[in-house]
Amino acid sequence: QVQLVESGGGLVQTGGSLRLSCTASGDIARINAMDWHRQAPGNQREWVGSATSSGITRYGDSVKGRFTITRDSGKNTAYLQMNSLKPEDTGLYYCTMNVQSMSDNTPRNYWGQGTQVTVSA
Repeated sequence: QVQLVESGGGLVQTGGSLRLSCTASGDIARINAMDWHRQAPGNQREWVGSATSSGITRYGDSVKGRFTITRDSGKNTAYLQMNSLKPEDTGLYYCTMNVQSMSDNTPRNYWGQGTQVTVSA
């Protein structure tokens, strides 16, 4: 089993910045893609961006140029640096990781519990 724990959420004013972290622990042989998603109340879940194991990143149009995903493979951690935050960035932010286990090397997707980001106008 693998557990993901996010942290770093909070309340910030428009134009401010936050950095989210997501750390995986458990039966881990290799972490492939690390993704971030978010969901605002009453809205569908939205993909924010991803980082591959080789460091290639992609972003959704709504955050491109403002958000940056990095990863520290040695710490099994993904980061989401969020700059120039807007009220519409408010939501519950989740990380997901595609993890290959040591026990059977099968890749599986895992989700964290989410961390709340609130951007005040």
